[in-house]
Amino acid sequence: MYFICLLYLFLGIAIIADMFMEAIEVITSQTKTVEIWDDELKKNFLIDVPIWNATVANLTLMALGSSAPEILLSVIGTVQDIEAIPSKLGPGTIVGSAAFNLLIISALSIIAVDETPKKISDVGVFFITSICSMWAYIWLYLSLQIWSSEVIEMWEAWLTLAFFFILIILSYSADRLNRYLTDKRKTKEEENE
Repeated sequence: MYFICLLYLFLGIAIIADMFMEAIEVITSQTKTVEIWDDELKKNFLIDVPIWNATVANLTLMALGSSAPEILLSVIGTVQDIEAIPSKLGPGTIVGSAAFNLLIISALSIIAVDETPKKISDVGVFFITSICSMWAYIWLYLSLQIWSSEVIEMWEAWLTLAFFFILIILSYSADRLNRYLTDKRKTKEEENE
């Protein structure tokens, strides 16, 4: 009976998470029409461009959507009794989910791609997110074990939030730099032809 109830709850979480992810996909797939002048044809063209930058969308909305159950579990555990010491279940699920995403989902995504050789198209963003992922575990250890034993102080919380915005800014900058260099390389190849 316990196993059936557990499966029923997992099914409910899966349905809610799927609806949340679909809503995020609708938000991030929105485009706007932009008018571009073509010097060669002496004509204006209308093209659709995405409103959201794909890198920023993945690091914010998609991450929020995939981690919503863990975040809600942690928030509910903390808010239930604000004066009590919070349960270790919330942070444990967040760290476990992050490790699962980093290791298992990355490995399965690589296996699923049929291209040979397999390569990362934007190494700059990958490098920044990889370093920040490792830094997150180090920061968690420093915050919970070294500076203040099992207590998060306000300065640590604010600095953690600042790290998130630094990650977004650095990743967006790396994405824009990669796009600029790709466009420059294509222009140079077209001039050489």
